[in-house]
Amino acid sequence: MFDAIENWMQGFGWLPDGLITFSVIMLKIVLLLAPLMTAVAYLTYAERKVIGMMQVRLGPNRVGLFGYRIWGLGQPLADAVKLMFKEIIVPSGANKGLFLFAPVLAMAPALAAWAVVPFGSEMVIADVNASLLYVLALTSIGVYGIIIAGWASNSKYPFISAMRAAAQIVSYEIAMGFALVGVILAAGSLNLGQIVAGQEGGILSWYWLPLLPLFVIYFISGVAETNRAPFDVAEGESEIVAGFHVEYSGMPFAVFFLAEYANMILISLLAALMFLGGWLSPFQGVPVLGDTFLGQDSILWLFAKTSIFLFLYLWFRATFPRYRYDQIMRLGWKVFIPITIVWLLVVALMVLAGWL
Repeated sequence: MFDAIENWMQGFGWLPDGLITFSVIMLKIVLLLAPLMTAVAYLTYAERKVIGMMQVRLGPNRVGLFGYRIWGLGQPLADAVKLMFKEIIVPSGANKGLFLFAPVLAMAPALAAWAVVPFGSEMVIADVNASLLYVLALTSIGVYGIIIAGWASNSKYPFISAMRAAAQIVSYEIAMGFALVGVILAAGSLNLGQIVAGQEGGILSWYWLPLLPLFVIYFISGVAETNRAPFDVAEGESEIVAGFHVEYSGMPFAVFFLAEYANMILISLLAALMFLGGWLSPFQGVPVLGDTFLGQDSILWLFAKTSIFLFLYLWFRATFPRYRYDQIMRLGWKVFIPITIVWLLVVALMVLAGWL
């Protein structure tokens, strides 16, 4: 699809080459970010509806679209308009520059990482060889937005939250990195498209089976990385009010949550790409279904797999109580990291034996 856009723009030969290149890049960015930001907005709606059903509540059901009250589908738009018009208050003792820069630093990496994420064998903006390394590098930067927000607020509760977030991210970043090393060993590549291509052959050929412990650890670490329940001690209302963003209001407050939900979608999509075959059909090679539309590779399979992980995010929040801080540290350092190291040896042996 992105190649078709570039070929179409090349038809405007009377325009300067630099302008054509710039226009192609901007059009690709818009075509990627517009659906992504819509998905982020409606993920907040889905969370409130899903948790509402789990707790026998209604959730949003009043704000409709185009004059019709359709299940409250207009709620994300109403929330956006409300936040746009709320006053932005900067505390008098805060470092104003860093205070306003922190939400940008949290949001920008969450969006920039999507540049190398493939949605199909030919659907990727930048097909770089080390795309997985690029994603890891960018998503690691996002935590600085939380740390800077806590420090720049010049308030004790946000600062405590920033310290918690820093320690938590470091702990689970190591476990997540080791889990992804297992994927790299199995696929023999850092390119996300090639990692998916290495899982051809149906559901039993996907990496979730031989890398099951790494798969589970990756996703749980992803939940911790995004500061989601039950790992949301950086936003522990019972101890530190609202955490690192307690001094924020209006759109800077909203940007933090846009970054959080964008990261949730990214972690879920990467889990689908690296462990569940991405856009590959689970019915490849199945005698009857393999010859139907169910056996065809499609971006719809990728969206379906991503939706499963997003639903788990919401389910966790509605189900589990928040962990104590010492429990979170123990799980990261004493459980996840040793398991990943041991399983990496197992994966290396499987690769040497030709089983992967």
